[in-house]
Amino acid sequence: MPIRDFQNIHEMLKETVDRHPDEPAYKWFTGPGQLDSLTWSQFYEQVKKVSKSLITLGVKKNDKVNILSYTCLRWVLSDFGITTIGACTVGIYQSNLPKDCEYIINHSDAVVIFAEDEIQLNKLLGIRKNIPNVRKVVLLRGNYTKDDWVICFEEFLEIGRDVSDNEFKKRVNDVTPLNPAGIVYTSGTTGVPKGAVLTHDNITFTAQSVYLSTNILDGDEVFLFLPLAHVFARTCVYATILVGCPTTITRSMDTIIEDIKTARPHWFASVPRIYEKVYSKVVSGAEAKGGLALKIFRWACKVGNEVSDCKRNGKSIPALTSLQYQIASKLVFSKIQAALGGRVRWCISGAAPLNPTIAKFFHAAGILVLEGIGMTENTSFTNLNRFNNFRFGWVGQPGPGIEQKLSEGGEVMYRGRNVMKEYYKMPEETAKTITEDGWQYTGDLGEIDSENFLRITGRKKDLIITSGGKNIAPSAIEGVIATSKYINQVCIIGDRKNFLSALVTVDPDNVRDYAGANGIAFKDINDLIKNEKIKKLIEEEIAEKNKEFASFESIKKITIVPEFTIENGLLTPTMKLKKNVALDIFKNEIEAMYK
Repeated sequence: MPIRDFQNIHEMLKETVDRHPDEPAYKWFTGPGQLDSLTWSQFYEQVKKVSKSLITLGVKKNDKVNILSYTCLRWVLSDFGITTIGACTVGIYQSNLPKDCEYIINHSDAVVIFAEDEIQLNKLLGIRKNIPNVRKVVLLRGNYTKDDWVICFEEFLEIGRDVSDNEFKKRVNDVTPLNPAGIVYTSGTTGVPKGAVLTHDNITFTAQSVYLSTNILDGDEVFLFLPLAHVFARTCVYATILVGCPTTITRSMDTIIEDIKTARPHWFASVPRIYEKVYSKVVSGAEAKGGLALKIFRWACKVGNEVSDCKRNGKSIPALTSLQYQIASKLVFSKIQAALGGRVRWCISGAAPLNPTIAKFFHAAGILVLEGIGMTENTSFTNLNRFNNFRFGWVGQPGPGIEQKLSEGGEVMYRGRNVMKEYYKMPEETAKTITEDGWQYTGDLGEIDSENFLRITGRKKDLIITSGGKNIAPSAIEGVIATSKYINQVCIIGDRKNFLSALVTVDPDNVRDYAGANGIAFKDINDLIKNEKIKKLIEEEIAEKNKEFASFESIKKITIVPEFTIENGLLTPTMKLKKNVALDIFKNEIEAMYK
């Protein structure tokens, strides 16, 4: 299908509502293993109520409305209710500290805030005097009667009942393609967060480009668990609307593994960390069993890789290999499929590099993980491997309607209707990012082959130049090292140094198991990260991984440190390492490695 010019997001939504009025749109958990649902017509009526109630609160076209919440049905309802009447959604991660919330609320000029629960509400109450432009807080879950500044969601839906359908339609029809639909603040791995302004056209175009690049079929069901404050998750939501896919929303990040079995999706989108955890758990589980079970697992992986190679190279699968694969699937791979609900055909991986070893493992198991790339500034989508045309270790070809090229310095650049309008209230930063003829600088270094496939080789700002003049992109090395079942996170150091070193965090479960099996006494994980035997284990693991790299790319020294988390300020809400913060916090440990 050709890419259409929708007037706004509402038009795209309404077409699906009219096409599938009585089919399920969204499902959510009312308890473990228990789901409730809304049809598309019911969902749309709720969206209308949100829009009308916002009109009652005086929300005008182009006004900004914050959503401070984890992913939930009411996040989605609020978003569509906001954009339908021409206001602008500004998401805030529920993990943000009050001072970070305050910055986004004030910088975005928000007039209303949807807050997930009393935990998020307390953040707002604590900074209330510093956010004077906020007229009302809508509490998505729970009740709060101590302050008329706050209204619960159920009551909020009723305050717009006197707004006429004609007034609603007038507001809808006044929204044009170039009106802002969202401001998405970058995670801020360096410096102050910047707000990328995304228009209705950015979103409706990108949704179509994603759909045309994937294998979404009528009747497919989707599982949603990524934070909607990140545009990656929202782009997936908008893409599913084009088909009318029912989407099941997880209860929390802690219940993903349990919830996906109930949801039984045909596909889902995730960040690499989820695939890494599944891979590590499966491999370590097989190794823990040992004996015949481990031999069967390794044999199954070998057969799976043979089948994967045939599929990737367009070759027919030999009859004997096909028979062996059926046995391998029954003995090993069916259990991995069952853990993901039993119906997954393919998945998307984005937001960070996916190690090719992990992609190959899933494909061997019958689950195709399609790696793609995008960033906030281009509506989180530019490239994706295709269902019938993919390469592990590459991020695929551009989506329909998107141009790509490399600058003279090897930086990846894009042009298309997915590229943001601007950084909100930051014209100088906008000018640095988007050229006069519409090309966006990404900060990624890459290579493009004759078939227009893109491979990312590193981040421009992360490039390490050793004292010997070697240029090293650390992300690929970090990804390989992190495939060790004993290693969780890696931060490579070496800029202007004569060798590479690394800060390493350990996988707590597997390291505890190792300690128990090897008679290492400990009280908690902090004891283990200081233990010399554990350090020796990690050094041996890294020495093995070093064999995959040139000498100048190998890690010579390590320091084991506590886990990088959002709470300790070392990770962004999208789980990206704040390297500058890590270098500062662990400066003494780093200096010791170079003495």
